[in-house]
Amino acid sequence: MEIRKIVITGGPCAGKSTALSWIQNAFSEKGYTVLFVSETATELITGGVAPWTCNTNVDYQKCQMRMQLQKESVYEQAARSMPGDKTLIVCDRGAIDNKAYMTQSDFDLVIASLGKTEVEIRDSYDAVFHLITAANGAEAFYTTENNSARTETVEQARALDKKLVEAWTGHPHLRVIDNSTGFEDKMKRLVKEVTSFLGEPEPLEIERKFLIAYPDIAWLESIPNCSKVEILQTYLMAPEGEEIRVRQRGDNGSYAYYETIKRPVSGMKRVEIERRLSQSEYLTRLMDADYNKRPIRKTRYLLSYAHQYLEVDVFPFWKDKAVVEIELSDENQPVVFPEQLQVLREITGDPAYTNSALATIR
Repeated sequence: MEIRKIVITGGPCAGKSTALSWIQNAFSEKGYTVLFVSETATELITGGVAPWTCNTNVDYQKCQMRMQLQKESVYEQAARSMPGDKTLIVCDRGAIDNKAYMTQSDFDLVIASLGKTEVEIRDSYDAVFHLITAANGAEAFYTTENNSARTETVEQARALDKKLVEAWTGHPHLRVIDNSTGFEDKMKRLVKEVTSFLGEPEPLEIERKFLIAYPDIAWLESIPNCSKVEILQTYLMAPEGEEIRVRQRGDNGSYAYYETIKRPVSGMKRVEIERRLSQSEYLTRLMDADYNKRPIRKTRYLLSYAHQYLEVDVFPFWKDKAVVEIELSDENQPVVFPEQLQVLREITGDPAYTNSALATIR
């Protein structure tokens, strides 16, 4: 049985309710059992539990996050008891959304009260899809009338939307759906992104890669729309034409583990199959390490910029350059860089700059 848990999030009046309906129709037809975890904040606020009815916002957030995680746990338990081999759990907002409504110090208090870490909670979701608020790019359609728990002005909606993207920045699979098209096409783009993530009909990855001058680390670590993770990547023995790796990913002693199988298709396209591992499974898979390749350590800075999700990889053996990767939904999709990143040249498809090549012992 394959159970995938995703988050549909976004700023106020972004189209989440409609998006859930589109996802229900699209993936039920593809043979998935689709389960929905309702938005906890709306459920609590309409029931009388709110930041302004609790003693403090922190007290409220502790209640909301605990309820959110308990609901998800119940849905995961139910999913394991259901027939069928493909189940999609869709969370109408995830626990990390709460970070946008707190200071960092208050968020840390709430996380500590749950006995968990931010990385542990954030990376428990397989993918996150953020819908940009109508207040940013489709202002004529922004309204608060369809949700009694929504009170934000246009300016407040934009600010909250930005905070939500920043809160989720650092997740390995974050996609941002903007308002560059009409609403129906926005929903189609969302379904396409979810379909691509799930690997229907085939798990294709479209990626571009660029060599950049060594970045300003202080700048990266100072901006709220950037998050740092440490990655240890080990290549395993694999059949000809395949690449198999296991990865430890996280920060401050809190890690998630993954196994990825890649097969080249052409140019930017590759078949990519990824699954989450337990720590014990990860350690077991390390026994199949390819002795011709050293483990690769890198610091990855995940940067949300212009509705894109840039991955800036800094390697310990380079002091003058680094690599930026971006996953795309379309080969012709343009890529925009902040002026602080100096692009030297594109290296998409250059075998000398693959992680596997960098790991090869010469």
